[in-house]
Amino acid sequence: MSFARYVEQTDPPRPPRETLPTMYDLPSENPEEPGLPDEFHDFQPELLRITFQPPTHLPEQVFSASDMNLYYNVRYPNWYKRPDWFGAVGVPKLYEGRDLRLSYVIWQEGVSPFVVVELLSPGTEEEDLGRTKRRNDQPPTKWQVYEQILRIPYYVIFSRYTERLQVFILQAGHYQELNLSESKVWMPDIALGLGLWQGEYAGIHRLWLRWYDAKGNWISTEAEQERQRAEQERQRAEQERQRAEQERQRAERLAERLKALGINPDDDL
Repeated sequence: MSFARYVEQTDPPRPPRETLPTMYDLPSENPEEPGLPDEFHDFQPELLRITFQPPTHLPEQVFSASDMNLYYNVRYPNWYKRPDWFGAVGVPKLYEGRDLRLSYVIWQEGVSPFVVVELLSPGTEEEDLGRTKRRNDQPPTKWQVYEQILRIPYYVIFSRYTERLQVFILQAGHYQELNLSESKVWMPDIALGLGLWQGEYAGIHRLWLRWYDAKGNWISTEAEQERQRAEQERQRAEQERQRAEQERQRAERLAERLKALGINPDDDL
């Protein structure tokens, strides 16, 4: 029996809509869970958020989050998963267009994430890779939630320890791992690609996950855009200085020619 069929037969009846908990009712943190395992789990999701700019949607219709509770089953409203990062399109950037989110509640949002990213760590590797099995008295595994309940189109896994990128795409209801010739994947539905970029972010030079556009250019951060603008201004100023110097030199050469002809260039005509 499939997992989805099993849930359908064993779940209690759905409660009326007006009794469903909202974002304000469901907690955003679990005090029993440990904190972030390392700084990488802070910096990397932030870089993903900054560069997640799908041209297919207005910025007001794009939402992404890291380490946020993702509630996925209306019949068991306290069940949640907490992806390292996920991105959703076609939903308001603000909750109901007016408030910052405390959590992402699927029965309120009505839209599943388009892509989810898990950053491997020794304590979560087995679960992230779908190697753990669900016990009868436990909620579904992370893999089951992403694949069978939320049906997230892209599931991305990156290990900073081995620098390996794995991408799973939902096909016929199941995740199939892509055979990547390069460490990148193009997602045509949002006209963005995700790949490994060697560079400096937050003062740290290493391999990072980062979004790129249809031309293969890495999406710039605000700090990089400021540096680019400053460099462009510096180049324009240098060009103006060079033009002014060229004009001065031309004026000097002209004055010398006039003097050679016995004409004082300073005399009024």
